[in-house]
Amino acid sequence: MLMLLVAGRATTRDLNIFQILEIRACIGVALLFPLIQTAGGVKVLKTHRVFEHLSRSVAQYAAQCLWFLALTLIPVAQVVSIEFTMPIWTAVLAVIFLGETLSVRTVTAIALGVVGVAIVVRPEFNEATSGQLVMLAAAVAISISVVLTKSLTRTDHVLAITFWTLVGQCLLGFIPAAHVWQWPAPSLWGWLFVVAFCGAFSQYCLSQAVRHVDATVVVSIDFLRVPLSALLGWLMFSERLDAYTLLGAVLILTGSLLNVKRTP
Repeated sequence: MLMLLVAGRATTRDLNIFQILEIRACIGVALLFPLIQTAGGVKVLKTHRVFEHLSRSVAQYAAQCLWFLALTLIPVAQVVSIEFTMPIWTAVLAVIFLGETLSVRTVTAIALGVVGVAIVVRPEFNEATSGQLVMLAAAVAISISVVLTKSLTRTDHVLAITFWTLVGQCLLGFIPAAHVWQWPAPSLWGWLFVVAFCGAFSQYCLSQAVRHVDATVVVSIDFLRVPLSALLGWLMFSERLDAYTLLGAVLILTGSLLNVKRTP
């Protein structure tokens, strides 16, 4: 995901978001075929839950559109910090729709993560910018996608979940992408491949993770991207990195370790 941030910044400077997402999905489908063949061929793609796959594709596509748009409006650290209101929405949705329970350890981990994020970014709450609202909507859409992913792993192969999501995104984005299409400059194709690779395999890894543990556990561990993304923003884009970031990172890491520690 950190490489996706860099590649996303590089490509959104010259290409429309719809075009980036269409190229990302199409290349991502192609990248999955070696894994599909290794796992037993097209039989692993069978599913009886078409509606759930379609719903996940829509939620994921909306989240990606909003995420890339926010990346052009606000700093990297803010994008990631607002994204991590996601564990709150995910926890609520997982309890309601998946029957998951919230342990004290998980609630504490989420709380430490949220506090850590607030310390890293130190947002001003007196006035929300359009970029922050866009990213908040993206966070909710991501949460819906995570909960649907967990539900689908109960019956479908992880590769089927990733494959049908990417196919759905190819279909959803075809008309918008065609409307704004321009051939990318040769120098951009490397970045576009990075976007496609990171996008496809981050989805695959997420599906594998929620297959084995509760969705609330996975998203709380994902908080680690906040300090890492802040560091990346400092190195690549000259964005702020100070002692507050280190303090926030300590809290986030503490919460993540607390949540994954097994009780003897």
